[in-house]
Amino acid sequence: MAFPATYNFNYYKGDTYQFVVRPKNSDGSSFDLSSFTTANFTIATARGSGATQYSAQAQIDDINDLVTCTISATVGASIPAGSSYVYDVQIKTASNITYTLLTGTITITDQVTGA
Repeated sequence: MAFPATYNFNYYKGDTYQFVVRPKNSDGSSFDLSSFTTANFTIATARGSGATQYSAQAQIDDINDLVTCTISATVGASIPAGSSYVYDVQIKTASNITYTLLTGTITITDQVTGA
């Protein structure tokens, strides 16, 4: 396993944006997510404490091989446009073992309709 991977993307403010994280073991097989009870997708103004954070949605699927991450239109509308943000996608077990699967930057573009 080689976590975290990096994925940088652009987001159009106020839209729903969804992507899938499919973690793999070093041999290329699916990483078993069955012992993980929680997934988090957090967007922030900077890394570290003191940054403003926005909680998006992350959900482990029933087959336990992928995590679906979603920025809802409501959450997206609350994030100021014109800046670059950082994010992490993490999974946790009930005993608080934590892995960061994915990290990167998000650039947010303001919308035209409804602005």
